[in-house]
Amino acid sequence: MIVHIVMFKFKEQNREANTLEMKKKLEALVGVVPTLKSMEVGIDFSKSPRAYDLSLYSTFDDKDALQAYAIHEEHLKVVEFVKEMTIESKVVDYIK
Repeated sequence: MIVHIVMFKFKEQNREANTLEMKKKLEALVGVVPTLKSMEVGIDFSKSPRAYDLSLYSTFDDKDALQAYAIHEEHLKVVEFVKEMTIESKVVDYIK
């Protein structure tokens, strides 16, 4: 199984609303992208200077499934939103 973790920092303008909107958009991918096995999306509450605003934890059967997710039409729509609303992201992909 592949685990895909991404953390995002949002732009200051409309940060809270955009974070909530992105959570909804990401969670809507479950059941739409066939290779996406599971997803958990969390919004940071600590507001620590070193914290990111939102994290995504998702699982896939294998690397090919993750790649299919990456290029899926509905995922790419979310990616466009991400590019507009965030200033930074970090990713970790690993085999579990």
